[in-house]
Amino acid sequence: MTVSRRFLSALLLATCLTAPSLAAAEASPKLKAAAQVGVKDRTVLAQQMVNSIYSFAEPGFQEYKTSEYVTGILEKNGFTITRGVAGIPTAWTATWGDGGPMIALGSDIDGLLGLSQVPGNPVITPQVPGAPGHGEGHNSGMPLVVVAALAAKDVMVANNIKGRLMIWPGVAEELLATKAFYVRDGVFKGVDVSIFTHVSNDLGTSWGPMLSGMVSVEYSFKGKTSHSAGAPWAGKSALDAVEWMDLAWNMRREHLPVTQRSHYIITNGGSQPNIVPGDASVWYYFRELDFASVRNMYETGNTISEAAAQATGTTVTRKLLGYAAPNYGNKPLAEAAYANMKKVGLPQWSADDQAFAKAVQETNGFKLKPLTTTLSPLSTPEMRAGMNFGGSDDIGDVMWTVPTITIFYPSNVPNTIGHNVTAAMAMATPIAHKGVVNGAEVLAMTIMDIVTTPSLVKEAKAFQQNVQFKDVKYDPVLTAEDTPAIHLNKETMERLRPQMEPFYYDPSKYSSYLEQLGVKYPAVAVPPAVKSGQ
Repeated sequence: MTVSRRFLSALLLATCLTAPSLAAAEASPKLKAAAQVGVKDRTVLAQQMVNSIYSFAEPGFQEYKTSEYVTGILEKNGFTITRGVAGIPTAWTATWGDGGPMIALGSDIDGLLGLSQVPGNPVITPQVPGAPGHGEGHNSGMPLVVVAALAAKDVMVANNIKGRLMIWPGVAEELLATKAFYVRDGVFKGVDVSIFTHVSNDLGTSWGPMLSGMVSVEYSFKGKTSHSAGAPWAGKSALDAVEWMDLAWNMRREHLPVTQRSHYIITNGGSQPNIVPGDASVWYYFRELDFASVRNMYETGNTISEAAAQATGTTVTRKLLGYAAPNYGNKPLAEAAYANMKKVGLPQWSADDQAFAKAVQETNGFKLKPLTTTLSPLSTPEMRAGMNFGGSDDIGDVMWTVPTITIFYPSNVPNTIGHNVTAAMAMATPIAHKGVVNGAEVLAMTIMDIVTTPSLVKEAKAFQQNVQFKDVKYDPVLTAEDTPAIHLNKETMERLRPQMEPFYYDPSKYSSYLEQLGVKYPAVAVPPAVKSGQ
């Protein structure tokens, strides 16, 4: 999720003047208790999955080992696997059941470039220098989903309860590059409701509008090469065009609404200084709060790119690399999930867990805050009024297709930085494991609510139709001609995977990944003078 830790804290810790009304219809306590037992019985499986996916550390579109591993577990447990969905090699669906409501259960599985980190170590220490790592904690969400689904499946079979489960992965979420393609290509056709999960340092959920929409686009300029010293007049610099575009966009920013966020990197600036660049490219993220504003930013960027090409005598083409719709959570589903959160509560953190969290914070200069022990209120639009979180998540496209919520679960340390190695430090420790089991109990119980109370599904659909869709319709800039950017990160993993493979977790030999790596838990904080090498 391209969202800051500050956002997650604000989203989940905001307070409310009035208590939310909770969904009245829910499964029996007996069924929910059985689902919870099923989750707890799979604690070791959850731990092994969290550790294994952490060790694979695969970035967007390169999650081959992760997908093979997860689908193998699901296939052994009676799920039917469909691979390569939406034209994406690492995307898949796993389905089970016959009759009753179809529930989509998803979570992201990709890591981030350059964030390799030895888990359980509060000092920034890459396992493989320059390699990707799980600095957002996406190694934990799919284990949560799998464990919850298997527990719910057992209860459904034992009690002859009709219902269908469809598990799916968020591929390349850090690039916001796949879920709009899933939606466009009908992956969620026939789905009644959807529950997504995402790592946090708290347990919670929300409903209503939140998070910006976004379009990811790369502009490629083509000019003419020449000798930069001997005959610069014979060349037409594609890099000049990139720089003109960036200059124009930065000037235009001043006159855009304050709700916008935009950022870019130059992906190709030429080969060497004494050759006029014949090819150059720049990659932009344009973010805004609603569909129309995202489209307007995209069209403005397109116009500026064409103007830059005209100014430099070059030509320009563009490729849409990703898209994310603004997020909108479903109220009845959120209230049902939150009622289960109140029953489950937060994990029982050990003294070692709290000590490690403190070590991460002290070593890296973060404000001290213990692991969360008190459930936050259900996050509502009124609580978030006036907040602008800036970030995006392409689960929004699913939210505008079927009634959907995101369940956040407490598997990370408060005050660490998202998209950063500090957010990877706890993600294969007991903190991550306990948070996953905690969230899986909530998810399994909510699945039981959905399959036993048809009114909940009806209310969720009615809310989407009558409230969410009242004044706004799904309006992505994605077209039928756009294709997933499956080339991204390929060369990086071809180069680094051989160095990463020796670090894959082997649960047949070690009870934990920390044991395999020889990491003592909890590690103590490192004084600033030591960590800086002074």
